[in-house]
Amino acid sequence: MKTQFKIALMLILTSLIMLLFFGGSIYYFLYNYSFADFYKRLKTRATIAAQYRFDGDNINTESFKLLREKHLEKLDEEKELVIAINADTTLSDAAKLTNLPISFINNVFKKGLDNLQKEETFYTGIKYHDTDRDYLVIVSAKNNYAFDHLYYMRNIILAAILLVFAIVSYLSLYFSKHIFDPIKNITDKVKEIGSESMHLRIAERYDDNEINRLISTFNDLLNRLETAFEVQKNFIGNASHEFATPLTAIMGEAEVMLMKERSPEEYKQSLKSILEQSDRLTEITQTLLFLAETGYRNKGIETQLLRTDELVWEAKAIIDKLNPNNKIQIDISLLPENPKKLKIYGNKSLLLIAITNILTNASKYSNNKPVNISIASSAENVVIIVTDKGIGIPPSELPFIFDPFFRASNTQTFEGYGIGLPLCRNIIKIHKGQLSLFSTVDVGTTVEIKIPHANIL
Repeated sequence: MKTQFKIALMLILTSLIMLLFFGGSIYYFLYNYSFADFYKRLKTRATIAAQYRFDGDNINTESFKLLREKHLEKLDEEKELVIAINADTTLSDAAKLTNLPISFINNVFKKGLDNLQKEETFYTGIKYHDTDRDYLVIVSAKNNYAFDHLYYMRNIILAAILLVFAIVSYLSLYFSKHIFDPIKNITDKVKEIGSESMHLRIAERYDDNEINRLISTFNDLLNRLETAFEVQKNFIGNASHEFATPLTAIMGEAEVMLMKERSPEEYKQSLKSILEQSDRLTEITQTLLFLAETGYRNKGIETQLLRTDELVWEAKAIIDKLNPNNKIQIDISLLPENPKKLKIYGNKSLLLIAITNILTNASKYSNNKPVNISIASSAENVVIIVTDKGIGIPPSELPFIFDPFFRASNTQTFEGYGIGLPLCRNIIKIHKGQLSLFSTVDVGTTVEIKIPHANIL
């Protein structure tokens, strides 16, 4: 059975139980009230009957009769019985005389009051003492008015239960079906996503927090899976491509040297060439592994509270040691007045690698021309902007700058492996940030980093 029908059935059964409970409760209390009220009316009549029958004052007796006829309506088949209890008439004789149970007669005599329902007739009996005798005054009548109203009320309650039950059943089936429409849409969309269409995402909703949370969680999962697929694909493709050149050089150098005897100087030169290619192979291996690691690390890094201005100054110090001729300038004009707006949660080592890579590229591809780095803060992010006056990137090649080992066509005279920007993007992405690049050939390049601030204001 489908989940939606299970939920609908549960709602219908719950509604039916509640309707029966409330409808039955109303009928039960009304039933008891009607009979209790009727017994009170019979008791009043029995009391009045005893008083005007045994009162010796004829005027008062007539007054009681007038009061009874004026203020007490005549009940259906109303009857009055007055029985004297003495040596000649016992309680058993009274029970036979009235055709009522002896238990009822005993209760009236001992307790002074009792009620009895016999089929559709109600009886109320009281004990009255006059002079030297005890009397049993019993008034009986049929409660047709209450029975008719209870019957009518019962039919109304049953009709209301059936009507409400039908409405609730329809609404339960309708809403249980349509409440799962968003989940059905998610399921249909997920079926379209495969290894060749990992870029597809489920459109987020903003009118349903729970469904939207489910969609966001699933989209995050797809982002991690897509990153893992890309890393795996890039690692295999790049490894096979980049390893080929140094391995071919090493093998070729070795084969040439083995073709005939060489001088010690030639062997030294050959070994030096093989060592250079081995170093290059080691560097490529390390960068590929590190790139793969950052691609898989979406939730596995250790973070701490950091200040971005301190990170930038530390990265600048590293560049100064590696390239003393750099002209990197830190612009503090955009710093926020509140230093807490510069704080982020992040991994210091990874962020230093990213910032250092960007500054190194800016200095290298601008031939050590001035490079400006600014730090600012928006409502949600800390922003780092690096601007150089370098060679720029051709517009047609901008879409590929984050592909591992891709190098722009105008960078042949510069050393590099094309691993820096993909690595930086992965690091910023791990920190839930965004890296954007804008470039114009022979004008320069601007790199913008946005990282959510720590929200400790």
